[in-house]
Amino acid sequence: MTMNAEQGRLRDADTGAVDWRRWGPYLSERQWGTVREDYSPGGDAWDYLSHDQARSRAYRWGEDGIAGFSDDRQRLCLALALWNGKDPILKERFFGLTNAEGNHGEDVKEYYFYVDATPTHSYLRMVYKYPQREFPYAGLVAANRARGRDEFEYELLDTGIFAEDRYFDVVVEYAKAGPEEILSRITVHNRGPEEAVLHVLPTVWFRDDGAGGRLRSEGPAVRAEHEGLGNRWWTCLGDETVLFTENTDGRKEAFGRWLIHGEKEAVNSGDAGSKAAAVVSVAVAAHGSHRVRVRLADRPPAAADRDDSAFDKIVDARREEADEFYRDLFAPALGQAERQVARQALAGMIWSKQYFGYDVEQWLIEHGRNPLDAPGIRNGGWFHLDAHDIISMPDTWEYPWFAAWDLAFHAVAFGAVDLAFAKGQLDLLLSRRYLHPNGQIPAYEWNFGDVNPPVHAWAAYLVHELEEARTGQGDHDWLERVFHKLAKNFTWWVNRKDVDGRNVFQGGFLGLDNIGVFDRSAPMPTGGHLDQADGTAWMALYCQNMVQIALELAVHDPVYLEQAQDYFEHFVWIAAGSGAMWDEEDGFYYDLLRLPDGSSRRLPVRSMVGLLPLAAATVYDPALISRHPEVISEAKAFLERHETAHMYGHGRLLALFDADRLRRILARMLDEEEFLSPYGIRSLSKFHAAHPFEFRVGDQVYRVSYQPAESDTAMFGGNSNWRGPVWFPVNALMIRALLNLYVGYGDEFTVECPTGSGVRMTLFEVAREISDRLTRLFLPGPDGRRPCYGGQEIFTGEHWRELILFSEYFHGDNGAGLGAAHQTGWTGLVAVFPNLFAGLTGADLRERGMSAVFRR
Repeated sequence: MTMNAEQGRLRDADTGAVDWRRWGPYLSERQWGTVREDYSPGGDAWDYLSHDQARSRAYRWGEDGIAGFSDDRQRLCLALALWNGKDPILKERFFGLTNAEGNHGEDVKEYYFYVDATPTHSYLRMVYKYPQREFPYAGLVAANRARGRDEFEYELLDTGIFAEDRYFDVVVEYAKAGPEEILSRITVHNRGPEEAVLHVLPTVWFRDDGAGGRLRSEGPAVRAEHEGLGNRWWTCLGDETVLFTENTDGRKEAFGRWLIHGEKEAVNSGDAGSKAAAVVSVAVAAHGSHRVRVRLADRPPAAADRDDSAFDKIVDARREEADEFYRDLFAPALGQAERQVARQALAGMIWSKQYFGYDVEQWLIEHGRNPLDAPGIRNGGWFHLDAHDIISMPDTWEYPWFAAWDLAFHAVAFGAVDLAFAKGQLDLLLSRRYLHPNGQIPAYEWNFGDVNPPVHAWAAYLVHELEEARTGQGDHDWLERVFHKLAKNFTWWVNRKDVDGRNVFQGGFLGLDNIGVFDRSAPMPTGGHLDQADGTAWMALYCQNMVQIALELAVHDPVYLEQAQDYFEHFVWIAAGSGAMWDEEDGFYYDLLRLPDGSSRRLPVRSMVGLLPLAAATVYDPALISRHPEVISEAKAFLERHETAHMYGHGRLLALFDADRLRRILARMLDEEEFLSPYGIRSLSKFHAAHPFEFRVGDQVYRVSYQPAESDTAMFGGNSNWRGPVWFPVNALMIRALLNLYVGYGDEFTVECPTGSGVRMTLFEVAREISDRLTRLFLPGPDGRRPCYGGQEIFTGEHWRELILFSEYFHGDNGAGLGAAHQTGWTGLVAVFPNLFAGLTGADLRERGMSAVFRR
């Protein structure tokens, strides 16, 4: 099959022929307020280096900027600064609230949208809506501080600053003329009724990485000299004033002082520095536009490089190639509206790749601590961790750092568009630079030692399946490498999170913060410990996935058959242990509180914790099993030897439950008065709105009630909420499990969906129904409104309605986007769901298994 241009670039990048991924959108939108930059004695990252301080203080470990772009070690950086003539400061980075300032935690207060991107970054486009009136920095802080947790957040839209369309749409495009030649086209649209002046400052600078990079004026260009990067030439087309300063404390804010306050002495007197900007001041007519063009290349500019039309021709060609790439990527049966959603979701994920630099040993030394003995300081036990990588981040502003379980879901979404990058991301956290010597995967920057759900094996096998279906050959070397590292992590879980050695797990946080009765990362107020239904289910799924991988590897090396048997037996013991969490009367799984006196009590909260055992349902490839019949005979012999061993199976399906339990769980999950919302599966049953669960310990009452939007308790931080909204990662697990269950049980097994409707569906149809509901969050309805915008009128306007934000989670009843506003990390899975089901039938799935999903 003939490759399109972007597929050819991906092939060249994957084979090492051309490093198309070297340059990309690798700057975060926020470096301030991160753990990396925190050198306070008490570990108060938000206050140590604030947004207000960021414009004058140099960063230590990374950089940020608007529409940022850099090389993959973030040595040379490109970004955009703006001034509308009204603001008290130069707009060099997006503004937002700290965790303490926001009534629901940290929160970016700007409107920007990642509209398009290709995986090699040959073409990128984003839109930023910059007000023409003075930006209300202080007002946003004051209004949000005054509001309680039970009130809505005060947004930039609420200030009225966009009234009469008095704002600029700043459209930033990047296009690669070659792997080392980057074109940036900045188009400013005045959406307002009157002429307005905007000062556009394309900016280039060196991160202070110790290599002493230097910028010097050279004719019409700025020459960038760096020991490791070599020479580059940066040019703003047109005869613009170019300013120079230093990217150091007290100097990096020089351009704002020069432009806004007229301090001409603020900038360097000579034509050199480590930071430079061209000042383009334009009066844009009402409803008019103006373009600024910038080039970065590994050669000095030629006369032809200053031709605007030739420049635009390259940018437009890359945009057309992006169109072709996505036309070929999506299933032919996928509708146009769904294509737009999927494409913008993938664009957000690609724009959210960021450089993450953090040498914990050096960081501890800079805090005056001995890395080998650093108790009482954040991440003190992770001195081995040495990061200098491009990582898919959850959100470029609110979560500009990796999280382990987020990254596994990101890899699945990236598997649809860039397999090599997806595999590399799964490799990364299992590498010796990240994985703790004891086998623990680092959770996230705020606390590497916390525990995230073990979904790496689930993601790795799914990515392997995807590659095998698409290319006809799986990467066994990669799968083997991953398997050995996962085995080390699995051992850590068994040794550290099974308190009593009963194959029942107490993971703690496990990503599902604020969903239960207690803070599961803290000691129980009753004493004792909590046997977690979700922790146990995660480990059951882990076992199943390790069996899958071991059987796949055994095709080339029979030694892995023993490993497959080991993980199968471990699954059986976990299945037996999980029985204590099943409530026969309610037909649901609950956490089990183990009290110091040896007694126990189930905590009957109907939440995602009790649905997750559904995820531990895996179908095995019959070809792999038939090739090794001894696997089946050994499994049968094991079960016959151990009367207490317990498991459920159906043909080649392995699960924690039988068909009767499955029906009972699904009856609750598919009930619109419980878990099934118009927009996916809720994280807490709506039953608890009228019937909150309460648990008394002394004079303290612990309470769980349904909260479809923001939580009324800050149990696990200001923005923590799993008490009702819809979240994409666990919905993805449910969809995957339902497809496996369908292959196992077939068309004969049907359930009511929704419960009580009289409509019966196969499990394949149920999976598709959930996928459709999730996708519906972002699709315009008959009135043109997208549910994710919660009825905000402005998003039906001409210049807003095609722009989509992919939030962290969604209102459990009306679908409004909540939490982090640009979390196209795991929410980017919406790019996978509609494409997965487009044109797919249950018969295809039954006949060819999951390869039917991917081989189209």
